[in-house]
Amino acid sequence: MTSLARIPCTIVTGFLGAGKTTLIRHVLENAGGRRLAVIVNEFGDVGIDGEILKGCGIESCPEENIVELSNGCLCCTVADDFVPALDKILARPGIEHILIETSGLALPKPLVQAFHWPAIRSRVTVDGVIAVVDGPALAEGRVADNLDALAAQRAADPTLDHDDPVEEVFEDQIACADLVVIAKSDLLDAAGSAAAAARIAGALARVVPTVHASRGKVDPAILLGLGIGTEDEIAARRTHHDDELDHDHDDFDTIVVPIPEVMEAAALADRVTAAARLPGVLRVKGFASVAGKPMRLLVQAVGRRVTHQFDRPWSPGEARRGALVVIGLKGFDRSAAEEALRALTPAA
Repeated sequence: MTSLARIPCTIVTGFLGAGKTTLIRHVLENAGGRRLAVIVNEFGDVGIDGEILKGCGIESCPEENIVELSNGCLCCTVADDFVPALDKILARPGIEHILIETSGLALPKPLVQAFHWPAIRSRVTVDGVIAVVDGPALAEGRVADNLDALAAQRAADPTLDHDDPVEEVFEDQIACADLVVIAKSDLLDAAGSAAAAARIAGALARVVPTVHASRGKVDPAILLGLGIGTEDEIAARRTHHDDELDHDHDDFDTIVVPIPEVMEAAALADRVTAAARLPGVLRVKGFASVAGKPMRLLVQAVGRRVTHQFDRPWSPGEARRGALVVIGLKGFDRSAAEEALRALTPAA
């Protein structure tokens, strides 16, 4: 079959907290009637990102067109998860484009290479790989806000690998990109924007277009319809893991903390801030119920930046349960994170 007969897939990759889900939600909300489907690869036991997208209520991408994969990083479980997910989506009538949101730890190359498999190649093609990066963090010389102290500890310990796995994941994601989106650009001045661009250029061996985004707002016409067929080019894109048969995520860990209904959103934001600043914590994200409020509270934290907003009304009959996912480097103080998040006074 020719590429014109295959459904295009856009792979959206990026480090933890870079803004992938926000970007995809904007695309869904501005699809212009195009019938879309989404595969969301979660990292953790709670489908936070999937819930964010399902809360859009967009006719062109109903909830049944959003498939969540939580059995592990998609680049490691392609055979077990990706093919069945595609089968489920392709059974839906009229799908015109598929968006694939990888976990923050995923390496895009193994996933793109899977598009050569006979069970996949005849039906779909990689329209393009989009890498979403955290502009303010890159401007400060980091891929996340709070890794300086961790890097110093690793360098001081001769028993540890001195190569930061977070840096390698970031560089591999950039190396596979067809388009780079610099997120949170509203927080960058001219000097910061130039520094972020220089950091991206340093991870690339070729020229790749770059666009800026504030709150995930990028014209879908820029993101979709690239028509690159990245699977046919991916072998030439060198990454840190090219000489490895596989990779693991032993350098990362995740916990899920149930959250009772709270009296005030600000109080929850303060506790999330405390947890996000613990050594080794990379990301906190999740939902909560605020007493007296008809809408669900979405909370996200990366290092020093914590945001919260009401994203959608609670559905009739829906249990107003909250949960937060904490993602960190292996060995981070799980008990301290749980204590920080659970030190909330439940609503009366």
